[in-house]
Amino acid sequence: MTRIMVVFGTRPEAIKLFPVIRALRSVPGITVSTCVTGQHRDLLDQVLAVAGLVPDIDLDLMEPGQSLDRLTARLLAGLGAVLDRERPDRVLVQGDTTTAFAAALAAFYRRIPVGHVEAGLRTGDLGHPWPEEGNRRMITPIADLHFAPTATAAAALHREAVVAGVHVTGNTVIDALHWTRDRLMAAPALTAALDPVIARCGGRRVILVTAHRREHAGAGLAGVAAAVMRLAARGDVAILWPAHPNPAVTTAMTAVDHPAVIRVAPLDYPSFVRALTHCHLVLTDSGGVQEEAPAFGKPVLVMRNTTERPEAVAAGTARLVGTDPDRIVAAATRVLNDEAAYAAMARAHHPFGDGRAAARIAAIVSAAHRA
Repeated sequence: MTRIMVVFGTRPEAIKLFPVIRALRSVPGITVSTCVTGQHRDLLDQVLAVAGLVPDIDLDLMEPGQSLDRLTARLLAGLGAVLDRERPDRVLVQGDTTTAFAAALAAFYRRIPVGHVEAGLRTGDLGHPWPEEGNRRMITPIADLHFAPTATAAAALHREAVVAGVHVTGNTVIDALHWTRDRLMAAPALTAALDPVIARCGGRRVILVTAHRREHAGAGLAGVAAAVMRLAARGDVAILWPAHPNPAVTTAMTAVDHPAVIRVAPLDYPSFVRALTHCHLVLTDSGGVQEEAPAFGKPVLVMRNTTERPEAVAAGTARLVGTDPDRIVAAATRVLNDEAAYAAMARAHHPFGDGRAAARIAAIVSAAHRA
């Protein structure tokens, strides 16, 4: 039996990896163990509950306010001890979190092969997103299997002279999105808690806002808050802003006080998917939302100056607007006031995959260990 250990610690990782875990467990000859670090505690647990996953190992390493270097050191030591004990044949990591980087490095120190799900994303700017751009670049030379979500991501790896082991699979977030959509159709009560929130919107067009980037702490998030206040003053929209545990986001949100702004606790994944399908427009600095919204034909204003997901911008569904409130408000106003401008962006398309990425990844991993 080939033993695969899947390591993750945040909500986005859990969303994008639970389809992979399910797919791997269906392959004969492979056993899968899961190790979570707890880098996001409550948000991670929400996804695990929805996906029906119980981690085999839970390091629960998160501490309030810990620095990146302390987190990295604790992750490296904790994951190293797990790998010494479990000795898997391969470690799988996803994306660009501190957990992903530390798990890849701990595996490298033990000569355990690493597979990187969502490999090849690049902005070309180490400061944006920070520290994620650095994390994913450092994972690349460690990994021997690179699961690129798009041809653009694969091309980025090729430019860095990474050729062997590069596979274009699609993004597993689309797998998760399809699975969750099907669950909601079968069991709409899963998101009943969102009913009163939607009722508060009163039939107005809903702008869904998510913001959490570390590099936006301070002036950037203040700009987002100012833009939200100005848009709320229009009177014809409701703004749904789920909280994020990042204290900088909480501070920025306290400056937003308007009856049209509905601030809610972090949404579980099914509720977020429902909010995404219900909204008219998305304002976000999230990477994952840039992937999910195009599948529903929702225009996305990306509150960043760079993106590692240019496919949505090229397709016209997403537009980079930064965190300057004037730019955000101008772009949102155009989409809200001009039906043709909205229609040009509101086209459902799938630049990030067809919902079968996890099956491709499982097949590639299986083949690699049969060779």
